[in-house]
This record gives sequence, structure tokens and C-alpha cells, in this order.
Amino acid sequence: MKLRRLSTRAAGFDAKLAALTRYDAAQDPAVQKTVRRILADVRRRGDAAVRAYTKKFDGAAPKQYAVSEKFLDAIPADQAQALRAAHGRIRAFHERQLQKAWHFTEDDGTRLGQQVSALERVGLYVPGGKAAYPSSVLMNAVPAKVAGVRELVMASPNPNPLVLAAAALAGVDRVLGIGGAQAIAALAYGTKSIARVDKIVGPGNAYVAEAKRQVFGEVGIDMLAGPSEILVIADGSAPADWVAMDLFSQAEHDESAQAILLSPSSSFLDQVEDAIRKLLPEMPRRKIIEASLQARGALILTRDLEEACAVANRVAPEHLELAVENPENLIEKIKNAGAIFLGRWSSEAIGDYCAGPNHVLPTAGTARFSSPLGVYDFQKRTSVIGVSRDGAEKLGRLAAVLADGEGLWAHKRAAEMRFK
Repeated sequence: MKLRRLSTRAAGFDAKLAALTRYDAAQDPAVQKTVRRILADVRRRGDAAVRAYTKKFDGAAPKQYAVSEKFLDAIPADQAQALRAAHGRIRAFHERQLQKAWHFTEDDGTRLGQQVSALERVGLYVPGGKAAYPSSVLMNAVPAKVAGVRELVMASPNPNPLVLAAAALAGVDRVLGIGGAQAIAALAYGTKSIARVDKIVGPGNAYVAEAKRQVFGEVGIDMLAGPSEILVIADGSAPADWVAMDLFSQAEHDESAQAILLSPSSSFLDQVEDAIRKLLPEMPRRKIIEASLQARGALILTRDLEEACAVANRVAPEHLELAVENPENLIEKIKNAGAIFLGRWSSEAIGDYCAGPNHVLPTAGTARFSSPLGVYDFQKRTSVIGVSRDGAEKLGRLAAVLADGEGLWAHKRAAEMRFK
């Protein structure tokens, strides 16, 4: 196959880059309508509606799984060992994110601060069947438990043994064998058997994503994710077949995934293209990779590495690999990326499973203003204000002037009453 080749020197490059990286997040009206109907029905009929939709879409009655360490005994020993090792690294990383309450007292005795508390109950959605990823269970559940979430409820249609093992290891409290929009509705609104949650996290299909969009406001959600992305900046020091395989690692997710390589070396771009042509026939998911690369992939020639960083900041990719000899020289130039991988040894695949940082990352350019999932997503911050008697006069006068300027008389009088 022949990949799309672009150059920052070419006329019209900016428009071509914008077209290449644009992701159309428009929702299918039919999906929206179906989801709206399911949500309303579950809200009205509760468990009866959940049972009906589960039987209709999954061909079985809803199940509940008692979370147990026995789940780990049910999978091969090497998988259990790998899950435990990954869990340990992920937990160790996220424990560093834990925020604590703080306060300070001013000279007049006024106390100001911030109280930090965990969300009470969180729902974790995990796709079922072949699309089930135990790594996603760890990445979503571990920061929630580190934050101190009291109850973590996982919803998944027909979860496989590896997913159940990850759930047990990560501290999931309850596993519900339900899926689709009806699961999101049950978690968001609550039913007789399922308590309402405060936030819903985790990936899903178009119906799940649309359901999360529609219940946002009733509950919090993690994000509305687009297709997976990787952008590699390379100077030619990393083996071309390594870079090609890293591009494959995201392209194999689905046909809408995006894989882009930036380099100031035209000969290295040629080497990577040759490696792609050589390695692609070996890939079990060849058709998906090929479709992804043809639709949204590109090899881009830049003037230098600094310009490559500028282009990367415009794209704001989910995963950014700095496959260069001295990545430390470039890291400060990167402002927009979900995760940055430093040097040739840092494959994105390791980040997906066991490096430690979260693999739930902003996509579709949202790294311009969003961050990876973390402990902070499961903690609330509440302001604490304790005004002293002396502070009530000093601050009250300021408040009265500002309230008068806004025309809010009761605000003004409430402040004045404390110092007049």
C-alpha cells in the first residue's frame, strides 16, 4: 500500500493537515432517537425495562457477579501475574496524584481553604465479549479506588474471565451483567436494584457513548472519546520497523484510528513506508490497519524537529512518541498531547498496559484543554470560608461596594449588617 505523503513546505499544507486530522463527531440521528427512548423507558420502568432491553439486545437475563479473588484463579497463571504487576504499577503512579485538603489563616483570623473528598459511588462501563479489555478495567477502577470512592459498580454484558479477574484485583465492589444504553440509564437514574451513581466512566459503542452524552448533567462522565490516535516524531535514529509497528499499534484499533509520522528526514520516511509494506501482510488485523492508514494516516516531511513539535501541538494527539536521540530537548516544546513517550524504547503499547500512567486520554484534539483520566477525576474540591469578626468588616465593605455596582441590594445589606 502507498501512504499519504505531505510536506510542510508544500502549498496548502495547513488545509490538508486540518482535513486529515478533523474528526466528525456528529451523532447519528437514529442512534440519538433510540438512546433517548431507552433512557426514558428505564427512567420510568426501572428494572423491568433493563431486563427487557438486556433480553432483547444480549439474548439473556441480567446477571450479577459476586466479586471474588477466585476470578484470578480462573485465568492462566501468566495472565494473573501480568495483571498483578500492571495493577501494582498503575496504583503506585496514581497514588502520587491524590490531592489533600488545605487551608490558611489570615492575620485577622479569617480562614480560607479547600476540602477534598471522594465521589460516593461511580459506575464503570466495560464493553462485553471480544471487545472487553482488562487493561481498561484497571485504568478506570484503580484511580477511583485510590481516590477513596466508596462503591465502584461495573456494568458489562457477558464479561469474560480476564475482565472479571481485573475487576477483582482493582477493587470493583459489584459487577452487573448488563450493557448498552440501558446500563448507562440504570447507573445514571438508579432503579430499585441499582443505586444511582455520581459519575460514569469507561468506553463503549456508539449507543453507550450517546447515552453518556445524554445523561451528562444528571451524572458526571469521563469524556466523549473519539478514535484512537498516535503521532510519532522521528529523527531517523530509531529502527524504521519499530516506528512502523508503533503506527500499526493504534491503526489496528479500528478503521477510524489515526497514525501519523513526522520527520525532517525524507529518507527515513521512505524507510518507514518500506517497513509498513513489509510488515503489513503479517498482521492478523491487516484489513483494519490498512483501512485506517489509507483513510487517516500520513507520513509528513518537516523542515526540522522544532517544526515537527509545532505541528504536533496543532494536532494535539492522544499519544505522542518522541522517537528521537535526545527527547529531553523536545519535551518542553510539546504543549498539547494526552501522553508523551520519550525515546525509542518507549513504545505506546507499554503505556497502554503497564507503564503506570493512565491510558484513558483525550482524543480528537481535545488534549488542547483536557487531561488524562486520574485520581482527580474522582475527587471533589469544596471551598471553605471562615470569615472572622474583623474580616467581616474589611471584606464586607468590599462586598457591599461590588454588590451595589451589580444592583444586588440584598447582597449589599447582608454584608453591611455584619459591620454596621
